[in-house]
Amino acid sequence: MSQAPEALHSRFDVHDRKQFEIKLEYQPTGADETRYLVEAYLFLPSSLNIDAETYPRADFYADIHNYVRFKTPVMELGEILSSEASPLVKLEAWQRTGLAPESDVVYQAKLFSCVLRGALRRFATTVETRCDAKPGEAGKVDLESVVRSAGDSVPVALERFRAWLRATGEAKLQEKTRASLRLVDEYVSLLVEQFFRRAVADMDALPRTGPWLPLRKGLMEAVLREESYRKEHRLRSVLSPTGDNEEYMQRLGFLKKFCMNVLFLSSRRRQRRQGWEEVLFAIAAGVAMAFATSVALWAQVRYTQVSLNFFLVAVVGYMMKDRIKEGLRRMFSRVAATHLYDRTTDLVDPVTARAIGICEERVDYGAAVKVPQAVSALRLHDDFLTVSQGELSEAVIRYQKRIVLDARLLPRSERGLTGVTDILRLHVGRFLRDMDEPEFALEYVDLEDFSVGHIRGAKRYPVDLVFRFTVMEAGVRKESAQLVRLVLDRNGIQRMQNFIRAPEAPAEAPAEAPAGSPQASEPAGSVPIQPAAWRAGA
Repeated sequence: MSQAPEALHSRFDVHDRKQFEIKLEYQPTGADETRYLVEAYLFLPSSLNIDAETYPRADFYADIHNYVRFKTPVMELGEILSSEASPLVKLEAWQRTGLAPESDVVYQAKLFSCVLRGALRRFATTVETRCDAKPGEAGKVDLESVVRSAGDSVPVALERFRAWLRATGEAKLQEKTRASLRLVDEYVSLLVEQFFRRAVADMDALPRTGPWLPLRKGLMEAVLREESYRKEHRLRSVLSPTGDNEEYMQRLGFLKKFCMNVLFLSSRRRQRRQGWEEVLFAIAAGVAMAFATSVALWAQVRYTQVSLNFFLVAVVGYMMKDRIKEGLRRMFSRVAATHLYDRTTDLVDPVTARAIGICEERVDYGAAVKVPQAVSALRLHDDFLTVSQGELSEAVIRYQKRIVLDARLLPRSERGLTGVTDILRLHVGRFLRDMDEPEFALEYVDLEDFSVGHIRGAKRYPVDLVFRFTVMEAGVRKESAQLVRLVLDRNGIQRMQNFIRAPEAPAEAPAEAPAGSPQASEPAGSVPIQPAAWRAGA
């Protein structure tokens, strides 16, 4: 298996207790039609009672959620203030010229919030990484400059955006446009509060001496300023230490969807497979009717119409015609299931309303799934799994998703966006239904006084997922694969394990592995349940 395609980057995460998420970032390199294929092989213990009858296609698709959006333009905080491609700079330029329509103004304001969110998220991640570094490492040395730069740039960006927003009060704008701009202003305020608060929490382990205490105070002052700003404007998105903050979470979720909808591609479902199936079924009916008509014509020539023989031949001919029709329908249905996708969706640019690509999906069960040898080899990382494959029964589900994009229609230069982000979520709730109790009491004998007690025994189920990624560009095919294990119990996902495949040696110079090193794949550690939404913030 080759190394990961350069144009496609994957990230796996536990979204919440019941949902697993994979995020793909695809960057087309050519100017023509490009495509990539995602294949997911799910290996489920037979005790979970999962098959085509108990978990039909309709239920599987109900548990799959697909989101495709444009990648957010990457800009550092300094670029947001000065770059010509910055949405903030464009808004200020339009204020002077007054040439932009209202839809473009709202679009650039929303895009400003998306770009700022990306910059703040990278800042918070950098602070977390630097704080985890050991004293004296290079990463910790520049932490002070990173925090000072953010503390200086973010208030300037907010002030310039709000100065522009106040200046639009003199323009003749529709009330819906003004309301949209006010919501964007509220969202950027919440973004600054969340990511600065997260940075302050990560810096809690730093010494209370030197520059660290003033830096933390500076970030918290920015957080308090934004909270006061929302209170002054009578916005209800303010945290309450004693309440349940239901309205805060509701507004935060709504504002995120409202501002980021300029990046998400809308979808138009097409019944492509149904049309082909109707054609195939019509052919089946035609063949059956041709047989019945041939039998009837032969019987008319061979026997008189008013005779028992003609009657029997006509009845048998009709019986055979009915069976031929149903048999051909089943055969054509299997052919359609093998060569056609279950669902086809047009991917539409939310701004231009142009279809820029299609998304095709299909799912197969049991005997219809031929597991490639390369996929099976990824699971051979210990003796237990090596022996159990073929010895213990398990259900296999294969999910395929193919994305075809017209790279010429991707808004690269005109809007500053490059590539797409493909988000796939799988809800594991159906897998939990037939599981045993999550905990058992095990008898335990103390070796000192031989007293009998009970200890806790956790009952959990491993579910292996192997993902194969294939990218086709300019006639070149690139593949990669990744093994992920979900450890489940009746309450949901307990942890996720990534297994990194050991790099393969070049064919012309095979390298010998050191004694005791893994040959197939090695675990990259377990990720305990910590929902992505909690870590990512807004």
